[in-house]
Amino acid sequence: MKKNGFTLLELLVVIGIIGILVALATVSYTATQQAGRDSKRKQDMVAMQNALEQYYSAHSYVYPASCNDAFTNPYLVSGLPVDPLKTQTYSTLCTTTSYCLCATLERPNSGNSNDMNSNPCVFTPATGSTTYCVGNLQ
Repeated sequence: MKKNGFTLLELLVVIGIIGILVALATVSYTATQQAGRDSKRKQDMVAMQNALEQYYSAHSYVYPASCNDAFTNPYLVSGLPVDPLKTQTYSTLCTTTSYCLCATLERPNSGNSNDMNSNPCVFTPATGSTTYCVGNLQ
């Protein structure tokens, strides 16, 4: 008499393969989410940089002593951006002659804080972290 069905070994192999596929999909999904949040942080830095440059042009070529002065209407209509995870804040340093804005990124080696040729900011990130910074264009 022949019985129809699967053996225990066949079921374990299929379950193992499904488990591996789920693990790979989860890792890929997490990396994609991190890349998206890092992209948002970089966009926020550029938006804040644009607001400060507009302020500079409108106020006799002087940057605000406090960065928040430029992060209001009409320079940055939506106000100061908030980090996508809301667990950290953006680092801002403004003087009347210059500014430096930095965000800590999630993905390693995706920032620009170590490239002093394209980044005028002097910012030392926490050990093991990557930052993206923008500075004054004038």
